[in-house]
Amino acid sequence: MRIRGDVFWQWADPALHHRTHDETLEDGIFIDVQVRLSPTGNTQMFIGVYAASGMALHEEVLDSRPGESMTRALAWGVGCARRRAIGLKPTERHVA
Repeated sequence: MRIRGDVFWQWADPALHHRTHDETLEDGIFIDVQVRLSPTGNTQMFIGVYAASGMALHEEVLDSRPGESMTRALAWGVGCARRRAIGLKPTERHVA
């Protein structure tokens, strides 16, 4: 279960047409990408990265993806979420 942060709740509007992509990475980190059309026709996006425990590690909103369809924006957002998830992982240090 995800523990949504304020960024998500301020963005959420179930009345708007939207598409989602949910994915659990091999280390248990969960990504959630949602795109929607605003009332004025802009493609908007939410990107969420959550720990295996459900805690929000990163949430962001992009208010506009000019000239992009929902499908294209969703694909871009998934790549962005995966990169964020990788960047949030602690690095291993090997001591000789």
